[in-house]
Amino acid sequence: MLLYNIGIYLFAAGMRLAALFHPKARLWLRGRKHIFRRLREAIPEGERIFWVHAASLGEFEQGRPLIEAVRAGHPEYKILLTFFSPSGYEIRKNYPGADYIFYLPADTPRNARRFLRTVRPEIAVFVKYEFWLNFLKQLRRSGCRTFIVSAIFRPDSVFFRWYGGIFRRGLRTFERLFVQNSDSELLLDNIGISNISIAGDTRFDRVNAIAASARRIGIAERFAQGGGHVFVAGSTWPPDEELLAELIARRPGMKFIIAPHEIDPARIERLRGRLGCPSARYTECTEETDLSGVRVLFIDTIGILSSVYRYADYAYIGGGFGVGIHNILEAATFGLPIAFGPNYGKFREAREMIALGAARSVRECGELNDWLEALESDPQLYEHTRRLSARYIGENKGATEKIMRYIFGKR
Repeated sequence: MLLYNIGIYLFAAGMRLAALFHPKARLWLRGRKHIFRRLREAIPEGERIFWVHAASLGEFEQGRPLIEAVRAGHPEYKILLTFFSPSGYEIRKNYPGADYIFYLPADTPRNARRFLRTVRPEIAVFVKYEFWLNFLKQLRRSGCRTFIVSAIFRPDSVFFRWYGGIFRRGLRTFERLFVQNSDSELLLDNIGISNISIAGDTRFDRVNAIAASARRIGIAERFAQGGGHVFVAGSTWPPDEELLAELIARRPGMKFIIAPHEIDPARIERLRGRLGCPSARYTECTEETDLSGVRVLFIDTIGILSSVYRYADYAYIGGGFGVGIHNILEAATFGLPIAFGPNYGKFREAREMIALGAARSVRECGELNDWLEALESDPQLYEHTRRLSARYIGENKGATEKIMRYIFGKR
């Protein structure tokens, strides 16, 4: 534990140094300034606190169905939402579904004790990962009921290494670990962790809710009208965009909506210049903008991609030429055939959708073009692929209900 604590102190010191140069590090540091005073001022004594911690934006979306279920079914609780990363906090700091939203202090022994004395949570939920050992230790001492939801474990994780003893002890602080699949259950069982339930992944509940309440995006809707299939590429990185630029040249009859993962105006403008066809940026359009000759629409704002998929005939998800693909479920919930790059092995849903025939991994533009050609030339195959994609979402819903039944005593 000593080495772990030294690592935490060194990390915090490194962030203070990085804050001199990097905006995200400055946000990380600034958001934790005077945090205990701000917590005391925000949270009155005597409130029953349901605490949800998410590392970043993706984990927040994963935990959101549970937050909303608690809000709807158990108004006796006030919901505290914490984030580790600025990319989560800064985007969702005004989320109306939580009563209090803060950064999580660095996981030092003193911070963990002060945080729990100040907040006094009755129930704590960690989403997917974030195994902060000092917080877990103090949660156990305080008697707070502690859970992890939508967790997934892999054989190369620290818990299963010879040096992972302190992390294995951390797992034993949870009252229940709600895991996504039987592989995770087996791995945990092999190290003597038995307080496990296979509940599935709450992201399926989230994307199902997104589809049910998808917003009308007027500019995207007008762009999609007027003939031609619409290809939506979400969360793209430069290697994805290299492939897409070639695809756009190959398929002059298709319309493209591209939502880069990082909204850098200069990068978008460079890409527009390379395409050699009429394009537009979403934020520069109005309801009066003539989109009749535009072939590529760039989504250069945050928060609408999940609704934009409703206008697609095909979807491509970025990240597969880097560390891994982004969220494919937001597209699948609209029953779309989906493609992505080759680095998808860590993502269960990607592997399963490929096995079903609802998705395709591609390494270069020719493979992507051939996949589109096969689907466009065979309407029955296209409709079958759409049904497979939508059915996959439908068959994997229900994790939130299972978790709620356990936590609130309806097992």
